[in-house]
Amino acid sequence: MASTKSLIFVTGNANKLREVKQILSKGGNPIEIDSKSLDIPEVQGTTKEVAYAKCKRAAELVGGPCITEDTALCYVALKGLPGPYVKDFMAAIGHEGLNAMLVGFDTKAAEAVCTFAYSAGPGTEPIIFEGRTEGTIVPARGPKVFGWDAIFEPNGTGLTYAEMPSEQKNKISHRGKALEKLRAYLQSLPQ
Repeated sequence: MASTKSLIFVTGNANKLREVKQILSKGGNPIEIDSKSLDIPEVQGTTKEVAYAKCKRAAELVGGPCITEDTALCYVALKGLPGPYVKDFMAAIGHEGLNAMLVGFDTKAAEAVCTFAYSAGPGTEPIIFEGRTEGTIVPARGPKVFGWDAIFEPNGTGLTYAEMPSEQKNKISHRGKALEKLRAYLQSLPQ
């Protein structure tokens, strides 16, 4: 994809937009991102099903190429919940409630999952790019400004996402891993 073209990232989340721009602008062939906030109803299902349906609808509404993203926080003790519904859980019960959900369980292990979907435009099948990071749910540490970042500590780091400088987070995060796959794909397309 030529660096002079921009790709629409369908999001209303300024923090996600900032991270996506930081990651996709790196390298020898940066990808320019514009954003558009659309109200797209999310289907219930796995992260891949949610991302696929959202991207298919977004491409119709945008009328061209676009990417969408879906994030999940999967607790091992709860067999993957809250999963793709973590945004609603976060809004309803906050950091403390997300921690309280694991009271009484032997493990606080969790996996952060990010699923990007790319569509070349209306009528095309979205392509899925997924990134995963294993970690632990901890009491909130660091700024509480970006979703559940303050309670997720990636394994081996000793820091929550919220405590990390963005460059460190982007290298190891579920979003960073998914975006590296997406970037490689986009840069392989004919210019």
